[in-house]
Amino acid sequence: MEPPPPRYPETHRSLLRRVPARGTHERAVIDAILDAGLVAHVGFVEGDQPLVLPMVYVRRDDGLVLHGARAGRLLKTLAAQVAACVTVTLLDGLVLARSAFHHSVNYRSVVAFGTARELAGTAKRDAMEALIERLAPGRSALVRPPSAKELDATAVLSFAIEEASAKRRSGGPIDEEEDLAWPVWAGHVPLRSAAMAPVAAPGIGAAFAPPAIVSGTGDSSDAHPSGDDLA
Repeated sequence: MEPPPPRYPETHRSLLRRVPARGTHERAVIDAILDAGLVAHVGFVEGDQPLVLPMVYVRRDDGLVLHGARAGRLLKTLAAQVAACVTVTLLDGLVLARSAFHHSVNYRSVVAFGTARELAGTAKRDAMEALIERLAPGRSALVRPPSAKELDATAVLSFAIEEASAKRRSGGPIDEEEDLAWPVWAGHVPLRSAAMAPVAAPGIGAAFAPPAIVSGTGDSSDAHPSGDDLA
């Protein structure tokens, strides 16, 4: 099998319009952001009602694994292979400028377009295992596997990414020249997501060690394009 192209295609859906210098269609950048996130917001239209719902996900190759209750409207709608949009945003810092106008945040984000299909059999079990492994590597081999009833009640979808783009901002504020002497602190406040000490469930004794959780949301260094607004 040939490797996928290094860039996602650009169309009217994925064209970078606002501050395109901060954006890219490069697959490696997009994959890295998706691999650093845990929660995606999935947008779709049900009838005449647009909806956006948060979901835990994991990236596998050129797609995302999504899952939920089979009776839920999100899974029902997406399983019908309707067009959907998935977004992932990582907040890396607060940008405090000398003027109100130039306040912003540092971030990494992905917007992906595509359709989903429902998985079954071995593919479904493998996808559910990948979700567990994303939360706590090695845990799927330790816990009770899902029963036939639990599998039947759960829908697992593979969302195929057809188009995608990423945008990033890092660094401090970009103030106007005339504001540089304004008497107020300016700069940026880095933020990161990290796992704290595990809290055991009732009945868990000392014989069981807590899992090694992959904490953080990846690199948020200043190696990304900078600027002064979020768009």
